Amino acid sequence: MKVKQLIICVVFSLTSSFCFAQISKQEKKITSIIDSNNGSALKLLEEAVNINSGSMNFEGVYKVGQIFKARLDALGFKTQWVDGKPFGRAGHLVASHTGKGTGKTLLLIGHLDTVFEKENSFQKFTMVNDSTATGPGASDMKGGDVIIIYSLEALKQAGLLKDMNIIVVMTGDEELSGRPLELARKDLIEAAKLADIAIGFEDGDSNPATGVVSRRSSSGWELNVTGIPAHSSQIFTPAIGAGAIYETSRILNEFYEKLSTEKDLTFNPGMILGGSDITRDKVLDGGSAFGKGNIVAKQAVVTGDIRAISPEQLKKAQTIMQQVVDSHLPQTNATLTFDEGYPPLAPSAGNFQLLDYFSKVSTDLKLGKVTAVNPRNAGAADISFTVGYVDMAIDGLGLMGGHGHTDKEYANLNWLPRQTKRVALLMYRLTQNPTIKNR
Repeated sequence: MKVKQLIICVVFSLTSSFCFAQISKQEKKITSIIDSNNGSALKLLEEAVNINSGSMNFEGVYKVGQIFKARLDALGFKTQWVDGKPFGRAGHLVASHTGKGTGKTLLLIGHLDTVFEKENSFQKFTMVNDSTATGPGASDMKGGDVIIIYSLEALKQAGLLKDMNIIVVMTGDEELSGRPLELARKDLIEAAKLADIAIGFEDGDSNPATGVVSRRSSSGWELNVTGIPAHSSQIFTPAIGAGAIYETSRILNEFYEKLSTEKDLTFNPGMILGGSDITRDKVLDGGSAFGKGNIVAKQAVVTGDIRAISPEQLKKAQTIMQQVVDSHLPQTNATLTFDEGYPPLAPSAGNFQLLDYFSKVSTDLKLGKVTAVNPRNAGAADISFTVGYVDMAIDGLGLMGGHGHTDKEYANLNWLPRQTKRVALLMYRLTQNPTIKNR
């Protein structure tokens, strides 16, 4: 090694023990393979996008899963389709590869479903120009699934996959999770228990200069309020009190006053019904309400979500919200319930170390430094279920694009080979780095 390269390596090792002075001969071989395979990768992306796999289109989700299953079978993985009937969804694709080496076990996470059901008009992969394609799931996240397949393909063609221990989980219900969540995420959690490092292939904030080392939780809450119905002339009297709508307004206002300045915490009341009589549609999270200006409201219901950066922040927020609810206005009553949801992926030293490794790969490929995304710019995702089981986790390593969950969703095709190279080299280096201890 040249003296200048040695100095660079020593300096970098002060912040990370993951030091490669430049792209090695073996790594150049990997990147060359990815370039030669890019046309095939584009065809696979188009094929997958053109199959509708809205979360509730079980046949479509299964069909997309079988396409990726066949590719993983060909790579030597032991694959399994997990039937989703117990949790009311299509199911999941789970695949494992046991290598001859003793390196770390990597868990690669994707999902097969999209938010676009069969009834949606947005159905087809369309080339806008030579570097942009639109289509349902192009970036969220069939592009990420394709990156998983072609990074593994490059490692196999380079003769390296045989030594690697890898688990792939592609869920079929990330966009609309099955219930109970305990069953819907059982296979992902079991995979995380066997892994050392988790890598998620969502598109993050669609910025190649960022990676996701923390995600906020996502769960729901429901507030039910009752009052005493009466002629409006009797409101505020000792016998009638404040009514359900005033009590609801008090609670929501105090939620805002007590918690709105908490960093990285959000709690949104998204639906409210109130009046003398309400009819609730829980499936559509809506309904109808009847009331008159001269009648004190009998009942009200509010539903919303809450997102927190850590389990501790979530617990604190829920405790404060419950305390607010318990302080009733006269002659009213209220109950607050929280449902199961996605846990937070709290920032950790291991996650930031993994981000450093990925950033080093990116700079060695001359694709720029990678920093942590603001967690307010990234929603909940399946990687959060690996918390407590893996030593390191990073997400947002999928295909860059934009306008996710809309009929303008697009993928930046220039980043398909670039991101595949970054991922393949990251996986290779992680399995070669002796300073990352195995379990």
